Amino acid sequence: MTTPEIPAAALPPGLPDPAQLARLANEFFSHRPATGGVPLPEKLHPAGLTLPPGSFGPSTPAAIPGGPPPGAHLLPTSPQSAANLGASWPARVPHAPAGNGVPETLFATAPACDGRLGSHLLAVPQASPFLFAEAQALGVPHAAPPPPAAVVAAAAATPRFYFVPEAAAERRPPFAEAAPPLDVHAVRRDFPLLAERVSGRPLVWLDNAATTQKPQAVIDRLAHFYTHENSNIHRAAHTLAARATDAYEHARETVRRFIGAASTGEIVFVRGATEAINLVAAAWGCRHVGAGDEIVVSHLEHHANIVPWKRLADERGATLRVIPVDDSGQVRLDEYQRLLNERTRIVAVTQVSNALGTVVPVAEIVAIARRAGIRTLVDGAQSVSHLKVDVQALGADFFVFSGHKVFGPTGIGVLHGRREVLEDLAPWQGGGNMIADVSFQRVVYQPPPARFEAGTGNIADAVGLGAALEYVERIGIENIAQYEHGLLEYATGRLAEVPGLRPIGTARDKASVLSFVLAGYSTDEVGQALNREGIAVRTGHHCAQPILRRFGLETTVRPSLAFYNTCEEIDLLVTVLHRLAAARPVAGRQG
Repeated sequence: MTTPEIPAAALPPGLPDPAQLARLANEFFSHRPATGGVPLPEKLHPAGLTLPPGSFGPSTPAAIPGGPPPGAHLLPTSPQSAANLGASWPARVPHAPAGNGVPETLFATAPACDGRLGSHLLAVPQASPFLFAEAQALGVPHAAPPPPAAVVAAAAATPRFYFVPEAAAERRPPFAEAAPPLDVHAVRRDFPLLAERVSGRPLVWLDNAATTQKPQAVIDRLAHFYTHENSNIHRAAHTLAARATDAYEHARETVRRFIGAASTGEIVFVRGATEAINLVAAAWGCRHVGAGDEIVVSHLEHHANIVPWKRLADERGATLRVIPVDDSGQVRLDEYQRLLNERTRIVAVTQVSNALGTVVPVAEIVAIARRAGIRTLVDGAQSVSHLKVDVQALGADFFVFSGHKVFGPTGIGVLHGRREVLEDLAPWQGGGNMIADVSFQRVVYQPPPARFEAGTGNIADAVGLGAALEYVERIGIENIAQYEHGLLEYATGRLAEVPGLRPIGTARDKASVLSFVLAGYSTDEVGQALNREGIAVRTGHHCAQPILRRFGLETTVRPSLAFYNTCEEIDLLVTVLHRLAAARPVAGRQG
């Protein structure tokens, strides 16, 4: 899992010709086996995409006549302000020259060098958005070809590591040495922003609970929509309207498949999990919650699953009840069962805590509520990118999540509701698209899901969300969960070595969140010190003040992991924390 520095002299004198690479790739993928491995996507390119002559991938533009010549788009299409240019200059100055001596900024920062031309010249191995999934399906252990023998010999003779001291490299976790469920280095090449530099150092993105980075497949799908399909949907007889509608409804079907819903009629597109919860609180709550009724949430909830219910309770004269947690941060099922009574109308709980990483036993919580005839809502914003979700097996009446937490665009999310429950809900917004007939005397509404999608929706980002979920499907959510579990265990053990570090949230079942405080430092000081090393973490209350106050805190430092993070990144994080701990030793502490 470590990356040796390769002396420039050891590199081969010539680089492969891109045209030759394209020809070899086409020959390779044209002889795919019919069976074996993970299921392959039926279409490697977005629906309706006709490749121009000379192109060999959705992210690689063709040469003339299939596309503009190199250099045609040197200037950005949207001019930056002087302030923006000043803020971005650290990412544009040379940091570490490539092994072949080509200046980094000459090719890597020029927008004209699409198709990874600059990276080919920099000797950076590249993968298309689909290369990892294809290689995995074909049983190929790595997407990139093996390095030349001279390079291997040179690397072995120079055992230096980019991120990690040799002592840490010798302590590799067992899961990293075993056959990995996925090739993290191949995966990382699918995420262009992971090549960014911050403070003159390679970006280490450990803020995934706030938002995840986007694979090239999603970026390309958005560009393709706006280039070839952009139109309003569900009306007009022209071709682009049909393309946009097909793309939008294909995304709805992808969501249905990804979470195991019974039909696309149960999938409502919204702006995110927050809007989905507000929709339920307004549309369902106005009919079913009254004076003296009770709403149950857990102590772990994000503000988005507290504030809408508190507002509803205040407006209707109802009461908000809270499931307590134990000292590890896990909900107490015994206390939960005692909270339920004939006045309980709905139980709304998170599946994974965004502040602690606790995996909540939502299946048991939902089953207990359903036996009592109580409606349930599960907030899956922090779970869908880490765990397999099957809403039919779960049995909740409502399930919500946000696209940007699962490698999709911002501003798009999903409300899943069981069909019979959605049909009982009144619309929560009025306008176009959600009506069957309108007169000044009467309004007839569409059935779900259109009933809840008033106006022009976020069409492009819904399509982008579909592409993100298809990307995750190609890699396999089970593979992601297995890899992240090993990474979380490794990170938990490494953080325990830091003197004065107190972990917050130690439940036995956790997803990839590592909240902590460090003695002698405010959380902002820790975050700023990590940022100087290029490490991005979240500090603050994480929009979950009640649970942090349960542990006597107002803020924590929160590294959060995704399947593109590595052991080397964890080691770098721990190295910086050790340095901070040594700089301000706290009297009387141990370790």
